[in-house]
Amino acid sequence: MKAEYINPFIKASKEILTQMTQLNFQVGKPTLKTSPYSANNIVILIGITGDIKGQAMLSFDESMALKVVSKMMGGMEIKDLDDIGKSALSELGNMILGNSATLLFNIGVEIDITPPTLMTGENLSVSGNQMQVISVPLDSDGEKIDLSIFIKE
Repeated sequence: MKAEYINPFIKASKEILTQMTQLNFQVGKPTLKTSPYSANNIVILIGITGDIKGQAMLSFDESMALKVVSKMMGGMEIKDLDDIGKSALSELGNMILGNSATLLFNIGVEIDITPPTLMTGENLSVSGNQMQVISVPLDSDGEKIDLSIFIKE
């Protein structure tokens, strides 16, 4: 998988997360994962079509999701992930992928994205059939969001 395809997703994720939450995120070491693999309790999945095809996934544990939603809601403490919180996380995924699409367009790669799908549950398993999966941890104060990119070239 080409770094030129992955780097825009990483850059957009860090920038949008920082803008929307005012938290400082550090990009961890990207790793290649085999499919299927386990995900955290809350997953935002967005499809990618166009010059490259696949999916992007943001995976949170519940405490990090609540922290992100609280920050997005102006600092108001959120204790339960209700429909408004889920909508905020889905919109966060839209913003990250929309920004990624712009960054890719700037290097000559055109993509479209699907509306986000938000899944919650215990022991979630995600599979990208016949796709390489690059996983990048985004750490903030010891908590992390897992960004995974599934791409079929």
